[in-house]
Amino acid sequence: MYAEKEDVQAGDILMVRDGTYLIGTNCIITELDIPMVFQSHILKFRVVDKEFIDPLILFLCMNCSLVQRQIKNMQFTADIIDTLGNRYREIILPIPKDVGAKRELSKKMQESQDTRVKYKAAIKQMPLLIEKVLETNSFQAITDFFSKSMDEIIDLLVQDTTTLEFGSFAAYKMKSSDIVNSIYLPKYYDPTIAEMLKGLEQSCALYRVQDLIDDGVIALSTGDEIGKMAYGTGDIPFVRTSDFSNWEIKSDAKQGVSEKIYQQYAGKEDVQAGDILIVRDGTYLVGTSCLITEYDTKMLYCGGLIKIRVLKEEVLDEYLLPGLLNSYIVKRQIRTKQFTRDVIDTLGQRLKEVVIPIPSSSDLRAAISAEIKTIVNNRIEARDTILMLANKLAE
Repeated sequence: MYAEKEDVQAGDILMVRDGTYLIGTNCIITELDIPMVFQSHILKFRVVDKEFIDPLILFLCMNCSLVQRQIKNMQFTADIIDTLGNRYREIILPIPKDVGAKRELSKKMQESQDTRVKYKAAIKQMPLLIEKVLETNSFQAITDFFSKSMDEIIDLLVQDTTTLEFGSFAAYKMKSSDIVNSIYLPKYYDPTIAEMLKGLEQSCALYRVQDLIDDGVIALSTGDEIGKMAYGTGDIPFVRTSDFSNWEIKSDAKQGVSEKIYQQYAGKEDVQAGDILIVRDGTYLVGTSCLITEYDTKMLYCGGLIKIRVLKEEVLDEYLLPGLLNSYIVKRQIRTKQFTRDVIDTLGQRLKEVVIPIPSSSDLRAAISAEIKTIVNNRIEARDTILMLANKLAE
């Protein structure tokens, strides 16, 4: 019904027209993103004359500081939300005149985009790949994945993630004496999880998160709610549950705070490279995680996030842990411990009950860790290259 009307194709650019802080945010569609539909608050741009401008150049133009400043100045309030209306037609784009310069920009942008897309596909498939690695006690599944072409990878990608992450919703029986802490939610006792964990005992050491805390392997802490009056007071990111995806913090966090407010909380929150943030409160985002890099450390994070810091890398390092947290066996456990409170879901303290399967083989641990490090670093380097190319247009 909507697919034909909206007709989203690779190379299209989607930009937020209505909202508040998200207006002007945009993305370029790749083969990895379709099929898809988009809501009415979003504009779709399609380059018709590619001899005049490459879609990649248009994307860079729309993300340069000169264009983003124009967008902010054209953002008016209508009723209860802001909007660009039709004023986006007034935006002046800094398109390079020199043909050689445009060709070079397109080439560099394409290389960076290809890197981003390749590793985005890997992140999407990684829960299943890590699961296979744990089950087979072999790195072969990941090696095979990266040996394929991009077209083959797209065909391989898991589409039905619901069953893999939430379980099959099958009925089962249990004794009333097995009920713990007056929790009467069937999903909490899903017997298939215990079966899957038992199947990993030969190749993995099974640790509850609480065990890892007690053994001094990791430490957990939560962020702060700084109050809406602090929003927009500066450019230092205040990271919330929707501000990261694909294992990284978005380059344009929705809210920023001043240096003064940052200093009030920075010592307590103590964000360092190698820390992991995981969503505790929300709905579909619960359990989503990201790895803090050296580019992200000057930030604050909200109370709906849990910060995990690895203390004993000989047991579990900062790259291996995100990989394991994103395996389906861990994600399914998180979903069973996600309870509704008021209007949102929360993990509460139940994250500490989750069992992490850590491969017994040091070689396998090292291989997984190295692959996760490659994925994270290459995606961030490519992102920064794209931002650098975009800002060159404003010089």
